[in-house]
Amino acid sequence: MDTSTISQPAADQKLVRGLGLLDSTMLVAGSMIGSGIFIVSSIIGRQVGAPGWLLVVWIVTGLLTLMAALSYGELAAMMPKAGGQYVYLREAFSPLWGFLYGWTLLLVIQTGTIAAVAVGFARYTGVLIPWFSESNYLIPPIRIGGYALSLSTAQLLGLAMIALLTYMNTRGLKLGKLVQNVFTTAKTGALIALIVLGLIVGLKSGAGAENFKDFWTLRGGLQDVGRGLTAATAFGLFVGICVAQTQSLFSADAWNNITFTAGEVVNPKRNVPLSLAFGTFLVIGLYLLANVAYLATLPFAAIQNAPSDRVAVATANVIFPGAGATIMAVAIMVSTFGCNNGLILAGARAYYAMAQDGLFFRRVRELNKNHVPAWGLIIQGIWAGFLVLPRVVHPDGTYGNLYGNLLDWVISAALIFYILTILGIFLLRKKQPDAERPYRAWGYPIVPALYIVGASVILIVLFIYQPATSWPGLIIVLTGVPIYFLWRKSDAT
Repeated sequence: MDTSTISQPAADQKLVRGLGLLDSTMLVAGSMIGSGIFIVSSIIGRQVGAPGWLLVVWIVTGLLTLMAALSYGELAAMMPKAGGQYVYLREAFSPLWGFLYGWTLLLVIQTGTIAAVAVGFARYTGVLIPWFSESNYLIPPIRIGGYALSLSTAQLLGLAMIALLTYMNTRGLKLGKLVQNVFTTAKTGALIALIVLGLIVGLKSGAGAENFKDFWTLRGGLQDVGRGLTAATAFGLFVGICVAQTQSLFSADAWNNITFTAGEVVNPKRNVPLSLAFGTFLVIGLYLLANVAYLATLPFAAIQNAPSDRVAVATANVIFPGAGATIMAVAIMVSTFGCNNGLILAGARAYYAMAQDGLFFRRVRELNKNHVPAWGLIIQGIWAGFLVLPRVVHPDGTYGNLYGNLLDWVISAALIFYILTILGIFLLRKKQPDAERPYRAWGYPIVPALYIVGASVILIVLFIYQPATSWPGLIIVLTGVPIYFLWRKSDAT
């Protein structure tokens, strides 16, 4: 493709470098902390069956996330451009691989997460205002085969949240980063408060003492983790730890979003790698401590069987009897609002970079008067909003959310892109040995290689033991191949 024919933004349309180190770190941490940490430990507890193995799952997630973030720092400092991971894959492999990542990001990864977080916000708002409910329909479900379209009051609030944050981010980077900093500070403080109070109350009551006495003893109903395996056998436990990573890794995901905004970071060669390190260290540390607080406060059976998997609510109810659900609802509303602001702000920059290469709608490569990719924000918002509406019809006649299935399907695909991106560090060291590298991947080549091996093992286990949720993700990625060639052809004409 002859990129010389692609018009570049005028001087007054350039992205504004308005994100300092603190802002960038807040974007990393704020995008990572959503609602997952307040829920998924209950699911993981059923998959691995013991307090010690629950912490092992989170330790594995922490190590993998930190290794990836420290490795990405080299690419971020080497190519401090808008688009981040899209650019890294394009340069290390080919424009096709960059496009496939951007395509999957738009189709499901970013937009599906935005939809999920928006409805999560609405669900917890419903704790305070019961009118917001997924079963309180403004437009009842309209069946279309195994799917349905509906508009409940919860879905309406989710749509309103996406629209509001999208609009706010079209008003300029300054407003977007203000919202991010305020809400990240608030939700980080709330999580720290939950940890500290949980540990204090748990140590005084001794409710979780049994968890630490029989740290590795399996207990409770163990969940099938694939092909009839459970954590009751050594191999089943290994598979369970790998399968559980779909919960914990997803809860710790989106740390890479700062790379999408590198074109707006002050001194990006320094600040993007540092923010990746600081933000991930902060969040992973808080996640590990949160799980220790759960174990200190609740018997393991209560973690495994928390109503609707809301283990943080169960913990808060011990700390504040009778008021825990309300307190956690407010905390999670703050958390999800800040999380979605970061996701919406960052995602549009990836589509902007794709459009600059002629691989997305031409209007998306334009910046508005506030120096932000407004068309990228709008298209992302429209698609994320659409994903809020479709429902999956279960065999018993109840409804699920389509974005939930989509996100289950693309977790494995997202892992493939992480592996490829870190493999790109090795390839670029050979392809571009003389390129400026202000920061070099910590522990290279051992740490990046360990990530590739560890993530690949998890990926293989998922494809073998969770085929129903793994293979569809690969199909979603591959749908981008004909789209890529069509876009190249249309741009060349």
